[in-house]
Amino acid sequence: MVKIGDIMKTIMKDITFINSKILIIKRIIDWSVSVICLIIFLPLFLNIAILIKLTSKGSIFYVQRRVGLILPNQTKYFNMIKFRTMKHNAESETGAVWASENDDRLTYVGKALRKTRLDELPQFINVIKGEMSIIGPRPERPEIAQKLEEQIPFYAERTFWVTPGITGLAQVYQGYDKSLDDVRAKISYDFAYSLSLTKLHQWLLMDLKIVLRTFAIMLLGRGQ
Repeated sequence: MVKIGDIMKTIMKDITFINSKILIIKRIIDWSVSVICLIIFLPLFLNIAILIKLTSKGSIFYVQRRVGLILPNQTKYFNMIKFRTMKHNAESETGAVWASENDDRLTYVGKALRKTRLDELPQFINVIKGEMSIIGPRPERPEIAQKLEEQIPFYAERTFWVTPGITGLAQVYQGYDKSLDDVRAKISYDFAYSLSLTKLHQWLLMDLKIVLRTFAIMLLGRGQ
């Protein structure tokens, strides 16, 4: 694994190292694929919505504030959309916390959605709006991100010029964060993905690898 320090030295030499043409192509693909997926999966969306409504109290969707793209003079925030997987008002007492392996806040339907990553499907709407990409670093909640920035060097830079994604290199190789050590390990993956955006063939191979691994996680039910 490439060390974070070595990656950051490369990045800081030329802060515009990411190929702008690749970002344009990436955005076109993101928008096109998201529109197609929303149309194809519309029946599935409706079935999931009905199951959530019939089996638990609360709304169908869960909207959560996240940290988005970071630019030299601006940090963007957006409202990420997911199918609700937790019980109604699950975080009213605990506040913002990481997911655990046997999270008792999850509903029966929610557990199945998490395992197959189907709870992430509404985020195609975020992608169409330009708030997210299909592939990129996972967006974090502002209250958690602030704490992580204080404890982990270069944490905020993980989404510098890179739009956060529904899935990504760190997500498919490590899964959800459970502790501070998990986040530290993930940063190397996030910066490695940023470096793949320097050359077209590297980026295409990287995205293909991530997509195939994402499908494998969904089919095998290894999400959380």
